[in-house]
Amino acid sequence: MIDTVRSEDGTPIVLERRGTGPVVVVVAGAANDRHGDEPLVAELAAEFSVVTYDRRGRGESGDTAPYAVEREIDDLAAVVASIGEPVLVHGISSGGALALLAAASGVPMARLSVFEAPYRGEAEEVPEGYAAEMRDLVAADRWDDAAALFMTAAVGSPAAAVEEAKATAMWAELRSFAPTLVYDAFVMGDSKVPAERLASIAIPVLVVNSNGSTDWLKIAAAVTAKAIPGAKHVQLDGEFHDVPAGRLAPELGAFYRGA
Repeated sequence: MIDTVRSEDGTPIVLERRGTGPVVVVVAGAANDRHGDEPLVAELAAEFSVVTYDRRGRGESGDTAPYAVEREIDDLAAVVASIGEPVLVHGISSGGALALLAAASGVPMARLSVFEAPYRGEAEEVPEGYAAEMRDLVAADRWDDAAALFMTAAVGSPAAAVEEAKATAMWAELRSFAPTLVYDAFVMGDSKVPAERLASIAIPVLVVNSNGSTDWLKIAAAVTAKAIPGAKHVQLDGEFHDVPAGRLAPELGAFYRGA
């Protein structure tokens, strides 16, 4: 079922609901719309009613200027309110960071799981001014340069990997998300774990990372979990910034059931 809700500023947000059972709202990460996590959605939909939505500026959702992280929190709040029952939330990468900020802001959730919100420590911080530079590149219609900067500064890929990516079909898709890569940059802020804000979260939280990810992502998961009272942290077998859906979904399901 596909539906549209209105955020507080009037922006239309398109959502899709699949499966039956307790509701899990999935918050996508950078360079993804509501279709970006289909394998995980399919696994979860065997037991849960899974709601995915196009974050503002993506897919079929609208976009109202000027952008502010608070508006994205409002968008998630509107999706949650439209469901009319306590929801479970799963945030992926920068979508996990957004979900954490929403929980800290009081958006009602029964439980929250987060996969590798890409916070960084002192030694691996995103370059100062990254978000502003991304914004300026997009404003100047330099979307290829914005996508390249995202790969090098935010993901940590070497320049050679960017050149390799430009020769693949995925580059056009990444480039198309350039305006919302700016939004994710603002969601991540200074890239540090916002420990003081996260300390106010009073719901059960599960923080997950892959054992195949870089050290900074593993450390970020541990620091994130430590900042949230009572949060659980697990590491699963996987690749860089990815755990197979067949392995991740059972872990999430057990957490959602209160195990």
